[in-house]
Amino acid sequence: MTKLARARRLRFFVAAVAVAILPAARRRADGTFTILHTNDIHGDLSELLVDTGDATAQTGDRGRPYQEYSRKGVIGGVGRLSTAIDRARRAHPAGSVLLVDAGDTFGDGLLANLTRGEATIRAMNALRYTFMTLGNHDFEYGTARTAELQTLAHFPMRAANAIDAKTGAAFLGEPSLVVNASGIRVGLLALGYHNTDQTGNKDNTRGLSFVSGIDVAKKYVPALRSRADVVVVVSHQGTTVDSVLAASVPGIDIIVGGHSHDRITPPRRIGNTWMVQALSDASALGELTVRVVGGRVASVSGEVHELYSDGYSVDPNMVRMLDSIRAPFRDTLGAVIATAADRLGRQYKSESPVDALAAEIVRRSGNADVAFLPGLGFGVTIQPGPITREMVAGLFPHPTAVIHEKLSGRQIRDILEQSATNLRPTNELDRVGGLIQTSGMRWTVDLTAPIGKRISGVFVGTNPIDDDKLYTVMTNGGLLQGTHRQTTFARGQDIVRDPRSFAAILEDGLKHLGTIHAPAIGAVTLIK
Repeated sequence: MTKLARARRLRFFVAAVAVAILPAARRRADGTFTILHTNDIHGDLSELLVDTGDATAQTGDRGRPYQEYSRKGVIGGVGRLSTAIDRARRAHPAGSVLLVDAGDTFGDGLLANLTRGEATIRAMNALRYTFMTLGNHDFEYGTARTAELQTLAHFPMRAANAIDAKTGAAFLGEPSLVVNASGIRVGLLALGYHNTDQTGNKDNTRGLSFVSGIDVAKKYVPALRSRADVVVVVSHQGTTVDSVLAASVPGIDIIVGGHSHDRITPPRRIGNTWMVQALSDASALGELTVRVVGGRVASVSGEVHELYSDGYSVDPNMVRMLDSIRAPFRDTLGAVIATAADRLGRQYKSESPVDALAAEIVRRSGNADVAFLPGLGFGVTIQPGPITREMVAGLFPHPTAVIHEKLSGRQIRDILEQSATNLRPTNELDRVGGLIQTSGMRWTVDLTAPIGKRISGVFVGTNPIDDDKLYTVMTNGGLLQGTHRQTTFARGQDIVRDPRSFAAILEDGLKHLGTIHAPAIGAVTLIK
């Protein structure tokens, strides 16, 4: 045998051995599987009445890419979500469907608060979720309660970039999971919101640190890639950061997103990575079909199903379960506070009607010059008709304090500038929160201007702001604590906590008004 022939035989032998020892799943990884996905449920388990425009937070918002529900109607709720999930499972082979959630799931609604998240977890167990990422609002009841809820959940709830300070490891354990879907190994990785500690009560996340999901993904994805045919990141970072993730970290096939409440359909492709997201508030279900050939993703297709009542009936078993959870709290949930004459919606990145109303109630309750509230990105628009306590709590769920203090005109400018920087930072990872909401002021914010020069035309009442004058200010405990990087409130003078809670002041104010009209918008001029 010639030297060349021996070399050829050796190469053939090595190749044959290599094929023989490849994992069987890798060699057989041809087929199709389905990912069903939700995000930003925010404890909203009941059906909603929506309309075009600002139906839920971040739809119809002038401060972000415009999107809205397609029409007026009753939509969503876990009863219809159950029907949609069951319909998809029946349409595909057994074992080929995964159900994942991208976070901000069990906190924020009044029922969620009354059960400290348990209501949502019980519903998710019944729906048979596979995997969930922890969003920033999944720490509303403290880390100990989040850990308790994990013991109740029949699926992992994780965030690779939420780090336990004592152990240096990811909170609640290994943040990745490999599951078999019709013989295809699907690797799931959970990434939470890197600015979680900037969005709520800092006591709720004490003992945790939150780091860049992009940096963490660079560590986890190669290892997960070696164990899986398809790598799926379930992310609560928002579409903008997920786009950076897709461009920065090779090896990710699919990003199932949350946090920004976007409707991404059909799937968006960045390089070799596909991105999807499915609105919010259990009003929609994303469905993604993934075809794999030779252990690699060959195609991805999908859509977001809006769960209108005329297309999806309710699952009676799920409705009965939800009714049993609500029963002990029915009087509290259904208590009528006032009547809405107009729609009361929330904007996130721009001036918000319902927040302007709340800030005005708070300001008048303390006879202050100015009131500030944080820009929030969740909640369902209150439609004309009775306003229940559950509706109000869905927009203002946090048990926060009300603060009286004095701030100089210069400090007020600093607060407005910080809000502008939050909306358009130099580094996308520093983006946090919505536009700060105000009462007693007029001002202009130009997001195209350099940082530090974005605020102009500030008036308190009818007078131009005086940098050296002290103004009486009311705000909430979160902003005093530094929510959304607002450090100036803590440097005010004569800081006093109101004996009444924010919820009590707001509810009393709404009762006093009786019939609620949407406030006039126009105190803030937004240039973007």
